[in-house]
Amino acid sequence: MYILVRTLQYAKHLWPYYLGVTIASTFVALTGVAIPFILSSATNLMVTVIQGGRADVTGAMWLAVALFGFDIANTVIRNIGGYLGDIMSVKLKAQLSTRYYEHLLALPQSYYDGELSGTIINRLNRAITEVSNFLNMFANNFFQMILTTVITLVIVWFYSWQLAFLVLIMYPLFLWLTAITSKKWQKLQNAKNLETDIASGRFAEVVTQIKVVKSYVQEKLEHRHFRVRYHKTIELTREQSNYWHRMDVARGLVLAVVFLAIFMYIFIQTVEKHFTIGEMVLLITLVNALRVPIFNMSFIVDQFQRAVTGSKDYVTAMELQPDIQDKPGAENLKVSHGAVTYSDIGFSYSKKNSLLKNISFTIAPGQKVALVGESGEGKTTLSSLLMRLYEPQTGSITIDDVDISTVTQRSLREQIATVFQDPALFSGTIRENIAYAHPRASHEDIVAAAKAANAHDFIEKLDNGYDSEIGERGIKLSGGQKQRIAIARAILKNAPILILDEATSSLDSRAEHLVQQALDRLMKGRTTLIIAHRLSTIAHVDMIVTLKKGTIDEVGTPHDLALTDGIYAQLLQLQMGDTKAAEKKLKSFEISAR
Repeated sequence: MYILVRTLQYAKHLWPYYLGVTIASTFVALTGVAIPFILSSATNLMVTVIQGGRADVTGAMWLAVALFGFDIANTVIRNIGGYLGDIMSVKLKAQLSTRYYEHLLALPQSYYDGELSGTIINRLNRAITEVSNFLNMFANNFFQMILTTVITLVIVWFYSWQLAFLVLIMYPLFLWLTAITSKKWQKLQNAKNLETDIASGRFAEVVTQIKVVKSYVQEKLEHRHFRVRYHKTIELTREQSNYWHRMDVARGLVLAVVFLAIFMYIFIQTVEKHFTIGEMVLLITLVNALRVPIFNMSFIVDQFQRAVTGSKDYVTAMELQPDIQDKPGAENLKVSHGAVTYSDIGFSYSKKNSLLKNISFTIAPGQKVALVGESGEGKTTLSSLLMRLYEPQTGSITIDDVDISTVTQRSLREQIATVFQDPALFSGTIRENIAYAHPRASHEDIVAAAKAANAHDFIEKLDNGYDSEIGERGIKLSGGQKQRIAIARAILKNAPILILDEATSSLDSRAEHLVQQALDRLMKGRTTLIIAHRLSTIAHVDMIVTLKKGTIDEVGTPHDLALTDGIYAQLLQLQMGDTKAAEKKLKSFEISAR
């Protein structure tokens, strides 16, 4: 119950709609209960006429008009409630979605490292669907059901307390039988949700990596994995549904016995003339009308269970607190020179293994520093720590002698431009992707950034120029074109500090030349941290920091390090070799010999 209440708290401002639906449901219940009284009066009138009494045509007509009026009122009010329920439902979906999205954007990088994107999306869709369905049914049926039951019990009690007791006993019996069903049902539903999440997560991965799937001819393998997961949900649903409906039959049998006792009592009392024919019709109509709300309880409980299990992961995610937060009173970072210092940094992704230990070095203002080391040594992690995507366990990072943990994350990241090895473009137009760094940038500024990135010429040749759609992740562009768009984005940001995960080694010579020219312009005058992928790039930096077994092996200029027997000198030696062993060793450093 806590899970559902917690979920609904995220949309508590919808109470006017909920109140409106509740009021409409109340009037629907009242107009519905009024109809049996009219039928009872009509029955008594007809019995009187049959027994030789005066034919009251006017009275009969007014009873028909009253029946018509309550029927129309019931229909109109029910649809007003339905309209309010529809608006409430879509507003609930919008609210849950935007709150979830806002919260996800605030969570640290570490959260996404352990979650599949498809699972995150599926979790949201399931929570929204189940919770909105439950709230809609609850608002439209629960209060109507309660009010109908209370009014019916009061009326029946007026005629016979024994009959009222028989009616009342149905509810605790039904709720008890439903409650004993819930525990196993929810366990099976959790298992179904898990299988669906795994399948959805893999589905999203395959869609984004479809080239890999096709190139390795693994369509059948991926389809089989997907099919197996959903086959498991079918088996779980078969067990779950079989169990639920067997229990529903048991509930129905118990209620049938209670209704048998109720109708036998009414018939006997009527035969013994304790009830008139009209009263018998009234009581049978009222009691029989309770079948719908009682069985609606089954659907409400069913929807309630779905809402609880469906929103469990949603609430769990919403209650996660970012482990990287701005300190109270944190000020905005103002970069005057751009000196970056790593002081005694220690970091690990898990408690068992330490990735970085005692990392200390300084990047002077405007200096270009290359990080060199084998794959997995923590080069990318050092750049992520600078952006506070992760927090070091020990040590500190300063910019112009200001500890980055004491300033706002927003202001810190505003001072850093990034160009990743994967250009990381979004679907949309070229203009939108360049302007992502500065959404309000003028067309002239966007063009200037594109020219500096050697991108303007190829953009102008496209059918729609800067308004050309590039597809998901820039699929309609070549590797070099995507990289130049990413560089233009970084140029437009015009930040004093640059993180460059250099990505030219996989490009053809012409694209590489154009991208390198753009990178040179981008790095000019900026403090630059480079995750190097080419020896030619490393040779032109101001300083090299080599990493080995999580610690710094050497720090120095390319000229100085070339004279040692350290990692950089070894790489230079490997460059001279033309063997598979040398090529393999270079690849372990993610380095191209060019």
